[in-house]
Amino acid sequence: MTSAEVIRVARSRTPVVVDDDGRRRVDASWHAAQRVVLHRPVYGRTTGVGANRSETVSAEDLTEHGLRLLRSHSGGLGKLLPEEYVRAMLVVRLNQLLAGGAGLRPAVVDVLADALNSGSFPAVHEFGAIGTGDLTALAETGLTLLGERFWLGSEASPAPITLDSGDALALISSNALTIGMAAIAWHEAHQLLSAAHVVTALSFLAVDGSHEALAERVHAGRPHPGQVRAAAELRRLLGAPVKPAARIQDPFGYRCFPQVHGPALDATADLGRVLDVEINAAAENPLICADDDTAYHHGAFHSAYLGQALDRMRLALLHTGQLSTARLASLVEPRFTGLRPFLADGASGSSGVMILEYSANSALAEVRSLTEPASLGTAVVSRGLEEHSSFAFQSARQSLASLNAFRLVLACELVAALRALRMRDLAPSPNAPLRTAYDLASAKLNPTMADRQLSPDVEAAATLVDDFADL
Repeated sequence: MTSAEVIRVARSRTPVVVDDDGRRRVDASWHAAQRVVLHRPVYGRTTGVGANRSETVSAEDLTEHGLRLLRSHSGGLGKLLPEEYVRAMLVVRLNQLLAGGAGLRPAVVDVLADALNSGSFPAVHEFGAIGTGDLTALAETGLTLLGERFWLGSEASPAPITLDSGDALALISSNALTIGMAAIAWHEAHQLLSAAHVVTALSFLAVDGSHEALAERVHAGRPHPGQVRAAAELRRLLGAPVKPAARIQDPFGYRCFPQVHGPALDATADLGRVLDVEINAAAENPLICADDDTAYHHGAFHSAYLGQALDRMRLALLHTGQLSTARLASLVEPRFTGLRPFLADGASGSSGVMILEYSANSALAEVRSLTEPASLGTAVVSRGLEEHSSFAFQSARQSLASLNAFRLVLACELVAALRALRMRDLAPSPNAPLRTAYDLASAKLNPTMADRQLSPDVEAAATLVDDFADL
C-alpha cells in the first residue's frame, strides 16, 4: 500500500479486499508459529513480555496467556482518537499482517477487513505509545475483536472472534497507529506545501515580484531537488512576466522562496519514502518465517526512522510559514503595493487587514512551538531492559497539530494577496495556471473592502488552500 491509499481508506471509506497471496502468507506464518513453539521458547507466546521475557508460561496458564496480555496492556489514557486515525491504524495493521511475519491466525485479517468495510472501529485512547509499538491502542483493538470492548461507528459490527494465546503479542507488536497518523500528516503536508506555491505566486503577482530569482539558470547552479521544484512550480504558475519587476531585488519572502521552501518539499518526500517501507513492513517481534520455521527476535519495531522524519518535516514547515508571514507584511506595506497601509479602503484610519498579521503570527507561534523534536526525549521502561524510545507517536501528533496551524498562516496570506490584486485591478494572465486559483478565490472570498470581521474570510481561504493543492 501507499500513503495515499491509506488516506482513501481512512477518510473516504474506500473498501478493502484481502489479496489471496497475502492470505496465503498469513496462513503459512500462523502454521509456522504453531510448529516453532514446540521446539524452542518464543517471546510472548511461551514467555512473558518486556522484563518478564525470561519467565516461561506454564502449560496450565497458556490458554489464557494472550487474553491476560491484551487486558493488561489496554492501559490507554486521554480522549478517544478520531475515526480517521483509527481507520488508518486498522488498514496499516491489516496490510502489515498480509506481509506474513506475525504468525497470527488468519481470522484476524478477515475481521479487520470486515470492520473497515462496515464502518466499524474500536474505541482507542490517545496516550500510551512511546515509539516502540502502539501497545495500548492495539491491545484495545484486540479486546474489541474478542467482544470485550465495544465497536464504534456502525451497528453492523464484526462478530467476536477467538485468539490463540500467541496471537495477542503478534497483534500488538506494531506501530500501526503511529504510521497511520503519520500517513495523514504526510498527506496534509503534501497538500499544503503544494498550495503554498499557489499562494506565494498570488502574492508575487500582487507586488510585481522579480522573476529573475526563479530563473531555471539560477537553480541549475545549485540543484537541490526541492529548491529546483519550488522555482519551477512558481514559473509554471506565473507564466511569462507581463510587466517589468518593480525592484532590482525583492525581500527574502519572494527572492528566497525556493531555497527556504525546498527543504520542506524534500523533508516531506523523505517522510513519504519512510512511510512506504513502514506501511508494508513485516516488523513484528518475533518475526515468524514460514520458509525455515524460525522465530527471529529483533528490534525492527523501533520507529526511529519515522519519528525523526516527522521531526524534520515540522522544522522545515516552520520556515515556509515564516516566509508566508513575511510576504503578508509586504502586502500591507504601501511601498510594495502602491496602496494604502494595511490594504485599507474607505474612511481615513481604516484598518483593512491589519489584524491578519497578528492572527497569522499567532498561528505561526503554534507551528514554532511544535517544532521541538519529539525524538529529543527517550524513556527507560520495563525494569531498564527497554532503554530507548523514539517517541514517534508524539511526533505524529505534533505534526498533525502543526499542519492545522500552518493552514491558517497560508489562509491569512491568501486573503491579503487576493485583496491586493483586486484593489490593484490585477489578475493573472488567462493562459497562466495561476488564473484558475485566482478565479476560485475570487468566487469564494468576500469582495467588500470596508472594515469588517475577517475570520470568515480566513476560514473560507483555509478551505481554498486545500483546493489549490491539485492546480
